[in-house]
Amino acid sequence: MSRIASPWRTGAATGSSIIRLVIQVTVNGKTHAFERPVNLRDLLEHLEMAGRKVAVERNGEIVPKGLHRETLVENGDALEIVVAVGGG
Repeated sequence: MSRIASPWRTGAATGSSIIRLVIQVTVNGKTHAFERPVNLRDLLEHLEMAGRKVAVERNGEIVPKGLHRETLVENGDALEIVVAVGGG
């Protein structure tokens, strides 16, 4: 997704101006934007990583899988997501 210059977007709805907060996060070096709060579990679904064995680091700290559903991604977060690959 392309970068958004400002975390605020303006638009028109029924003739009046509205302001929506856009949440920008960086995942593995790529910028993503969301117009509503999203938790880590939903983010993994969006990235088609749900159900896979992953490690998620948020702003330099590992987030345990048990906390993915309750951990909201915040504007400016830097996430690194590593997918476990089996083999021998």
